Formats: sequence, C-alpha cells, structure tokens
Amino acid sequence: MERIDLSLKEEEKRCEIFIGSGVIDFLVADLEGRPLGNRLAIITDSTVEGLLGRRLSRRLCDAGIKTDLIAFSPGEEAKRWKTVKRIFEQLLAKGLDRKSALVALGGGVVGDVTGFVASLYMRSIPYVQVPTTLLAQSDSSLGGKNGIDLAQGKNLLGTVYQPSRVYVDPSVLRSLPPHEFRNGLAEVIKSAVIRSAELFRLLEDSRAALLEHRSGVLEEMVSRCCQIKCAVVADDERDTGLRRILNFGHTVGHAIETYTDYQVPHGMAVSMGMASEAALSARMGILSDTERRRLLALLGIYGLPTRIPEGYNAERILALMASDKKTEEGRIAMALPTTIGDAVVKNGIPKGLILETLKEAQA
Repeated sequence: MERIDLSLKEEEKRCEIFIGSGVIDFLVADLEGRPLGNRLAIITDSTVEGLLGRRLSRRLCDAGIKTDLIAFSPGEEAKRWKTVKRIFEQLLAKGLDRKSALVALGGGVVGDVTGFVASLYMRSIPYVQVPTTLLAQSDSSLGGKNGIDLAQGKNLLGTVYQPSRVYVDPSVLRSLPPHEFRNGLAEVIKSAVIRSAELFRLLEDSRAALLEHRSGVLEEMVSRCCQIKCAVVADDERDTGLRRILNFGHTVGHAIETYTDYQVPHGMAVSMGMASEAALSARMGILSDTERRRLLALLGIYGLPTRIPEGYNAERILALMASDKKTEEGRIAMALPTTIGDAVVKNGIPKGLILETLKEAQA
C-alpha cells in the first residue's frame, strides 16, 4: 500500500493518502485500529450505495464500528443547499455528535458535499475520502476544497477543510463505464499539462493499457496525479498562489457547465476549457502552437472534446466566466500553460481577446 503524506504549511496538520488495491479491507482495519470518532456516517449517492456503500457499512459494523449510511441522488444537481440541509437533519436524527466522523464514498460530487457538511456540522468534525471515480481519485478528493453550487455558478459556496485520510483504490475504476473513465481523464491530462511532462508522455504512450485498465499503468497514473496535487496543495493550501494553476481548463469549463445547466459532464467541459485556454495562451504568445497541437492530439486520442459546440452563445459563456469566484473586480484570471509540464496564472486578460478565442474554438 503506497502512502503519501500531505503536510500543510499554515497549520500543524497532515492528510494521509493511501493508494493500492484492496483499500476497502485496509480502510476497515485502519479505522478499527485508529478510530476517527465514536461513530461514523457514510455519505454516498444512491448509485454507489448499492455498489459499495452497503457492503462497506456492513464491514465497518462487523468490525465493531457503529456506522450509518446516508445516500442522495447522483449528479451535479445534488450539489445544492437542499442536499446539505437534508444531510444535516439526518445526522442529527441518527445521533451523530461532535465526536463523530464522516466517510465520503463516491465521486467528486459526494466528496464536495461531504467535505462541506463535515466542515460545518457541530463546528466541524473529521472526515475521510474514499473516491470511486477517476476524477475524484486523481484530483477532487485531495486538497480539502469543498463546495456547493448556486444557480449563478459552480462552487460559489465552499470551504477549505482537509480530510484526515484519503483511501484510493484504482482497481475500482475497472467498474466505471467508458464515458465516466474518459470524464476523469480530463483532470489527469490537466495535471500533466500544468506540472508533469513525464505524466503527459505516459498518457501519450499508454492509451491501450489505460483504456483496458491494466493495473500497473493505472496505479502509476493515479499515483502521479496524487503526488502532483499534494505537492501543489502543500505549497498553497488556500489557493492564493501556486494552487491556482490547478484551474487550467476550469474557468471556461465551469462556465460551460453552468451554461448547459450541468448537462455537460465536468470532465468534458474541462476538456473544452483546456482546448480554449490553450488556444488563448498561444494567441498571447505564452504557449507554442506545436505544444497546443500536442495537447489537442492527446485529448483527441482519448475521445475528449476539443471544440465548443457551435450553438453555444460565446457572449453568455464569457459573462458566466466573469462571475466565476476566481474573478476579482471584474478582472478574469486564468491558468495558462507555458509548455507541456508548466503553467502560469495571468490576471486581467482582455475580455475581447477571450471572446474572440471562444468563438474560434466553436465547432
């Protein structure tokens, strides 16, 4: 079992990340030997509840750990205050107190909601992440960002609250439908573009192995993503400096998600965002056109979109970008790649230039 420690500068605390096959067995033994609370509540969605949730709950109960199971409807539309409120009410009804802890079992939405709930319930209780999608394993379960959506945009309400532990089992990814796996690959590619030319080459050279879910290359990919995310977060937990490079593809991507009322999955929107933002970087003379084309080629071989659909209103997408939480005083900031393996944050990018790029990026 590989272990990565995420040590944080600003506070004397640490998040332990465990990566390997059979992590569910390891998780039960670990929580039995090093309990986080007097009782647990597993928070999941109704899909993962049947696949893993009930089994994990039984295993924990059999180990003598009092455990409740709370599930909500899957999908981005669940990341709303009404879901959070319902979970608060269920936790109170089940008797969880300030000495209890939560387990986030699922993808990015479950992780976001659970972390948000844990940060507020009884003025904060511990929680652990058990990510079950590639998107969550490679990115969203790490770093402590939690958020819910408003009608005006994505993740506009949120906290930074670190999980105590993250248990990552790449073998569970074999059960994902192909479109869900591709959705997560967008975040993997993002990590490679901003921080690791080596990971980018692995993705270029290992398409067949990854799409066939061969264990060695799958674990290597997930492990490298975790190492990248942890290194960035350790340097900048509060998203005031280096961590902002993790937003590559997300400024445009989040706007597309909001524009389509989340009918476009997160990874697909981020893929469109990366293609658009790389084009902007090339127009600004930051990224070479050769490197831009290399990124588009990688997105293409994994079946990820490289164009924004023609019918989308570019002016409306730009307006949504301007209301993004990363925008300050109306000045749009973006993480833009300088080469494969590095990126820089640019503030105050002219809106006219962004609009031209969005229009050119449409199919």
